[in-house]
Amino acid sequence: MRLPSWIRYLLLLLIAGTGGGLAALAACYLYLAPQLPPASQIREVEYQIPLRIYSRDMKLIAEYGEKRRQPVTYDELPEPLIQAVLAAEDERFFRHNGVDLKGLLRAFVELARYREIRSGGSTITMQVARNFFLDREQRFLRKFNEIVLAIQIERVLSKEEILELYLNKIYLGHRAYGAEAASQVYYGKPVGGLSLPQWAMIAGLPKAPSAYNPITNPQRAQVRRNWILHRMEETGAITTEQRELAQAAPVSARFHAASPEVDAAYLGEMARLQAMDLVDANIYTDGIRIITTVDSKRQQAAVNALRNGLHSYDERHGYRGPLAQLDISDAPALPSPSNTDSEKPPEDSTDKPVVAEEAELEKTITGLDPDVANWAERIKDQRRIGPLQPAIVTTVGDKDAEILFRDGKRSPLAWNNIRWARPQLNNKYVGKEPTQAGDVLSKGDVIYVRPAGSGEDRHWRLAQLPKAQSALISLDPASGAIVALQGGYSFSTSNFNRAVQSERQAGSVFKPFVYTSAMENGFTPASIINDAPVVFDDDKLETAWRPTGASGKFYGPTRMREALYRSLNLVSIRILRQIGISQAMGTLKRFGLPAETFQRDLSLALGSASVTPMDIASAYSIFANGGYRVTPWSIVQIEKDNGDVLWKAPEVIFCDSPCEPPQQSDETSPALTDIDNANANANANANDSDESTPQAQQPPPVMAPRVIDARVAWLMNSILQDVVRRGTGHQANGLGRRDLAGKTGTTNDQVDAWFSGYSPDLVATVWVGFDNPASLGWGEYGGKAALPIWMDYMGPALEGVPNHQLEQPSGIATVRIDPHSGLLARPENPNSIREYFIKSQVPDMEPARGPGGHSAPEQIF
Repeated sequence: MRLPSWIRYLLLLLIAGTGGGLAALAACYLYLAPQLPPASQIREVEYQIPLRIYSRDMKLIAEYGEKRRQPVTYDELPEPLIQAVLAAEDERFFRHNGVDLKGLLRAFVELARYREIRSGGSTITMQVARNFFLDREQRFLRKFNEIVLAIQIERVLSKEEILELYLNKIYLGHRAYGAEAASQVYYGKPVGGLSLPQWAMIAGLPKAPSAYNPITNPQRAQVRRNWILHRMEETGAITTEQRELAQAAPVSARFHAASPEVDAAYLGEMARLQAMDLVDANIYTDGIRIITTVDSKRQQAAVNALRNGLHSYDERHGYRGPLAQLDISDAPALPSPSNTDSEKPPEDSTDKPVVAEEAELEKTITGLDPDVANWAERIKDQRRIGPLQPAIVTTVGDKDAEILFRDGKRSPLAWNNIRWARPQLNNKYVGKEPTQAGDVLSKGDVIYVRPAGSGEDRHWRLAQLPKAQSALISLDPASGAIVALQGGYSFSTSNFNRAVQSERQAGSVFKPFVYTSAMENGFTPASIINDAPVVFDDDKLETAWRPTGASGKFYGPTRMREALYRSLNLVSIRILRQIGISQAMGTLKRFGLPAETFQRDLSLALGSASVTPMDIASAYSIFANGGYRVTPWSIVQIEKDNGDVLWKAPEVIFCDSPCEPPQQSDETSPALTDIDNANANANANANDSDESTPQAQQPPPVMAPRVIDARVAWLMNSILQDVVRRGTGHQANGLGRRDLAGKTGTTNDQVDAWFSGYSPDLVATVWVGFDNPASLGWGEYGGKAALPIWMDYMGPALEGVPNHQLEQPSGIATVRIDPHSGLLARPENPNSIREYFIKSQVPDMEPARGPGGHSAPEQIF
């Protein structure tokens, strides 16, 4: 049967049109393909992954970078998430070759009708092409480029690889790139641990991350989520029952920033700056991981000890009043609190990122009772600082008060946590002790409270942001590794790192260095020095100098050991005068101290030199390890996200003079102190290909030279242990250890308070003072302001570490001496005491006892 002519013409026209269209498409492909980047480059793609800094035990310290991303493999992506994404973005993904003709036809019709593309028509492969190779401007030519690249990508990668790229690259709001990052940001857990409605919520974000954001637009996000669940049911991915349950679920997303697991922001910043010089990489986008020397347990102990110590000092000096007093005359009456309203203090005191906290707070307030929200709104601009939580006083009783937090939670404030707040008159005086809560608080006061107590006894305590500051630095004396560092009360309020940047007068914490120089120049622990008033006409000083002791008491002829544990100023001055300043300067340089900056006069004996807490901690490490100078360091290694090591810390080797690094073969490198096993295994298995991963060059070993004779170091350790056992640091006996040594320090008018101490396993130095030097107040000596912080740190830091005495070197003699003369005691002397000497310096025998009952000293300096 012959077809009518018009049908034949129509078929011919259709064939010609189709052929022409295909020819045009082929021509476009041939024209555009050479101008586009080769799709094979997609195999070499490197995600922009932020810099992350970890403690030695792989706890997150900080994250730096514009994009939050944590790539995962296809096998780690849960199947319901994949089904949700396909239902929302590209149902026929596994059936097309990169281009969905039906979707494209719809897009072309929209372009012709509305002069813009409304539904997109892009497949997941085309979106991958756009995200990796093209810009996001809606242009007709770009759509052709997407098609060409999509076809090429489908030839290079499998469908699973394309979907993996897509779900690691796509932007999903709040700086989250990829499904894993979005899961962490919105739900605070890995993507594999989410529920069906949460997977559907994430699947709804690629289309419009802002419009369908579950935090900023929860209603629109819920509509989008429910539509995706409906589409999943249509595609057979879920049942009707599953869809109904998921659609009924509330929106549970809230902002979860990458919260630090350990509060070590000061050291994290140090490591970040150092890494920029150590590796040739863009550390903010190349997925760099910095593993530091910090021990997370000891670091948290340092943070807690420092903050508690500053609060104790602050409470001794009175209450400065509320942050603000709000007009609450128009505030609604609050409903009776329920059990769920009560706010228990958190166990941690880590600073939260401000942006994260505010986003979470905004979401919380919107769900409160309107009257409670009215109160909470009034203080939402007051931010948390470390453990300090802002709150508003809602009720004041006779001996208690009630407070309300920014999230609407409420809590009682007991009298025991208010009664400390005597009014501060000035830094030296406080007013009368309050007798009722109304003496301290008023309704509408905006105050700070902090957690106190432990376990079931956790409660809130009235607090204020301390005006004084402190720094704590702790080192491993065997290597110089920084195990804990806190440079101030809170990095978020001041990033000035007082542990390494603040140069302050050392006070008596400096005396052991002068005593060491004396021991190197003939003095012994039994040398007798006169503690008596004296006037010095020093040509380095403008006027005659009349130094005094802190107590105003003079002890007369005193053994050097006793002089140090009593911290006698006049004895230290006489010792320095006897050995000479030039001789002492040589010793100070060997301790690694910046002696070239010190004033060369006798005030040096009292610690007039300005040093950082790091300088002191490093110098005290020499006493702790038996005489070797170690250099503080903070980075164990720097590696890429896939485990490739870019830089390793050098090995630290103790050496006696002369110090020469050992020869190493190219095949071997010094072993690092062990890092977390999981991390080591990840590095070993990071590359499954036959090609070996290029290993980073490790710097040559760092030599820790002997700078003090082992016998002198041991004798100084013995004297410094007496400072703790019977001297100005005696409070440290409360830790119940016999291997502790150290020295207190206080400068004129109590401007700076110090304690530096150690066991042979751990060194720690604490400084307390004001950033703008001013008196801490009467009685605020090192033993009162700094030592309690040191103890609160060393207690948990040495938990589980057995007592460990410094090994006694050969050449030490133990004899009995007369305590008054310092001479070798006769057997019949009933007052004799034990003392240690370098064998060649054992004193002569005391003469026969005179009428006074004891012999006179042979020499008084």
